[in-house]
Amino acid sequence: MTTTTVKDPNTYTLTSPLQRGNQTITDVTLRRPLAGELRGTKLTAIVDLDIDSMAKVFPRITTPMLTEQDVYRLDPADILQLGGLFNAFFLPKEQPANTESPTE
Repeated sequence: MTTTTVKDPNTYTLTSPLQRGNQTITDVTLRRPLAGELRGTKLTAIVDLDIDSMAKVFPRITTPMLTEQDVYRLDPADILQLGGLFNAFFLPKEQPANTESPTE
């Protein structure tokens, strides 16, 4: 019997791993932020993928915890992908199964 590990959909494998001392960060997991974890930022800035806003919020919601300096050292492709994962938290949890308009 084989065991299959399902990857957390909020985990991203960095294209350019971060080196922090002896630690190499290859994967980053984001969790849904609480309202207080968004303090000091504007929602519009976060949705627009403003790097300074992400540098404030990511240390509060990432595992392993990325520091503000780590966020600024991310490869642009990685910050874009992490920002996309982050923005998905602002979508409704459940999308309607049928998005077509009713016909008369």
